Parts: sequence; structure tokens; C-alpha cells
Amino acid sequence: MSERRPEQSKYTLDRGIPGAFEGETVTRRRLMSLAANVTGGIAIGGVALSAAGFAIGQPFVEVDTGWHDIGPLDEIPDETYVPRVMTLDPKTGQIGKTTVYVRRWNDGIDGDKDVPGGRKAAERADQWNEVIAISSRCMHMGCPARFVQAAKHFICPCHGGVYDFRGSVAGGPPVRPLDRFYTRLVRADGTPLRPVADGEAGEAGHLGSRVPAGTRVQVGKRFSVNQELRRFSPRPPGQPLDGLGEYFFPSTPTMRKLPATPGIPGS
Repeated sequence: MSERRPEQSKYTLDRGIPGAFEGETVTRRRLMSLAANVTGGIAIGGVALSAAGFAIGQPFVEVDTGWHDIGPLDEIPDETYVPRVMTLDPKTGQIGKTTVYVRRWNDGIDGDKDVPGGRKAAERADQWNEVIAISSRCMHMGCPARFVQAAKHFICPCHGGVYDFRGSVAGGPPVRPLDRFYTRLVRADGTPLRPVADGEAGEAGHLGSRVPAGTRVQVGKRFSVNQELRRFSPRPPGQPLDGLGEYFFPSTPTMRKLPATPGIPGS
């Protein structure tokens, strides 16, 4: 049977530690190490709590950009885009501004047309797209893309992303088409124009020829689209929406798409 080792004294002087003082139970080196560990733990905990609060709380921050007037309908063409700058968040100054490219709905370009991949576009004319408003934010990394009139394509200079005339991906690394914005037409006094309802003459959800003089265009919330141009609640760049992408990358609870137009499939 092995002999029991004698109990070690709790005092550093009895243990023969160099530089120890009488009555000391913790060495200065040990005390400094403990202080450093505690300080580091507090710093790491503060950073982790801040990051967790931002990650958890941000999805529940309600974002309402409102409706922004971008000028008369007569100044917006239907065969090309014109840029318009609007302020999404006036509290952040120049950072809160964004550029959108707008054009009027064109039956010869939009609607039941082919999209990349041989599929049919799900987009239909309704009260939210009498004017097409396309975001300039590239869906790869968020760099600013611009519409090149000579090529009739949107081009991102950062990583070579290319989008066709309707904003669908034509080449490069983007994972989905450019985001869009809801638009609406209003009278000169700011009253929204009412779309054609089911049972009325004209295409349901569309304004048709009922556009009075002095009509202006307002741009509202952003929404995302997949390759079929079907609307989704807005997603950040880099998140695909085709196939299983819409399930792997759910939307923010407080940023939802507007209700579909009655009688308009795919809206």
C-alpha cells in the first residue's frame, strides 16, 4: 500500500516559492493570470452579447420606407430605363439614398415571356408594376450595378455580374435577378389610382387607359424575385430563391411582400 503524500501547505512561503511573502496564499503571477483571464472573458462576453443582440434583434426591426415620389408618369419611357435617386432612410444622410431604374410596363417586353432556363415568367401586370422599378444593388455582393444603354443590360463592375433587360441573371456570379420595388400611380393630389377589379371592364389589377393627366409615380418597398420573376419578401444579396433556396434562406419576419392582387396569378 502506497504511502499517503503529506498535505501541501496553502501558503506560498511554506511551499518554497521564490519571492513569496509570509501569509501569502496566491502568487503574484497566479493573481495576474487570473486578472487577465477575467478581463479577457468580460471583453469577449461583451462582444458576443452585442453580436447576438444584433443578429437576434435585427430580424424583428420593422422597416417601412414609405412611398417616394419620383416624378410624372409622362417622363418615364416604356422601351428603356431612366435612373431615379430616392432616399430610403433620411436619418443616414447620403448612405440612405439609392438609385432605381424605372420604365413603364410594356406588353411586348413583359408578361408571359420566356426567362433564362426556358421557363415562363410568372410576372403579371397589376397595380404594383404599372411602372417597373429595378434596384441597382447587385445580387452577388451588393455592389452598385448600372444599366448600360448600348448593351441594354445591367452590369456590375465589381465582379462581372451581368443582367438582361428585365434584370434576370445573364452571366457572372449573381445568384438571382435584381431586386425590384413596388410602384403605384397617384393623382396630382397624391390619391392612389384604383386598379380594375374583377368583373369590371379591362384586365383585372391593371389600370388600362384610366390614367388621368398629371399622374405621378411613387416607389415603395423593395421585394426580391426568382428567375421566373415571381415575387418574394426581400432577401439580402447572395441568397438564391430558386429550387430549395427559398426554404434555405427565409425572409425577415418584419419585411414582407405586399398582398397579391386579386385575380392576378403569380403576383
